[in-house]
Amino acid sequence: MTQGVLLFAFNNEQIDYLAMAAWSARNIRRHLNLPTCVVTNVVDIPGTYQFDQVATVDLPPTEQTKYFKDYKSVAAWHNKNRSNAYELSPWDHTLVLDVDFVVASDQLKQLFNIDQDFLAHRWAYDIAGHQAFQDNNWFGTYRMPMSWATIMCFRRSKKAELIFNTMQMIRDNWTHYRQLYQVSEHTFRNDYALSIAMNVVDGHTLSTPSIPWQLASVTPETKLTQVDPDTYKIEYESSDSKPKWLLLKQDFHAMGKRALGEIVANPC
Repeated sequence: MTQGVLLFAFNNEQIDYLAMAAWSARNIRRHLNLPTCVVTNVVDIPGTYQFDQVATVDLPPTEQTKYFKDYKSVAAWHNKNRSNAYELSPWDHTLVLDVDFVVASDQLKQLFNIDQDFLAHRWAYDIAGHQAFQDNNWFGTYRMPMSWATIMCFRRSKKAELIFNTMQMIRDNWTHYRQLYQVSEHTFRNDYALSIAMNVVDGHTLSTPSIPWQLASVTPETKLTQVDPDTYKIEYESSDSKPKWLLLKQDFHAMGKRALGEIVANPC
């Protein structure tokens, strides 16, 4: 059974997602020893970017914008191709990663040994310990449980195909589903689509198996720097406004794109 990692990279006026994907691919090769395929609309890939495969696609005719806290500005947000991962993946068993997910260990290899057709994170947490972050694990008036699309691991199967097809249906009819689930945000998110799709496919039982550890996250409000190739430092204020810092030697989701972009541009 073939295995590999699928990355999606669509640049906007602020963020070079393709550079992040290339940096992530190097980490994936070092720690997971897996091939990578990047899905992008960039035709001329720099020669220094060593992806094993490239899937060039066009952007949808209509896109959306997002406010990026660390940039303090609004920019285009091209995030609607993720639900096409099933048809775009060249492998039998695929790991889909956000390019802002930092691979610093071989932990993700464990997912290929779990006997499930589809896995994603149910719970995420803020490494800095801010309790308000827990609200991100639910969405909408009815507090729908969040399934995070940051990491998805799937096998060629009817269930996985159905989940991705349902995500596409939700994406293409987002206004309807936003109203149905009473989501205040107008902006489409893959996390919302995945959460709803998994619930629909499982007959609204909320019983879909999930990745058996929580998604470690570093928020944009936290200062992130790199110490060495697999060690990172975060600096933040505690709940009583005292400065604190931690060294990380683990995988994590870098939610602040500006700090990660600086690390990618000036790696250790």
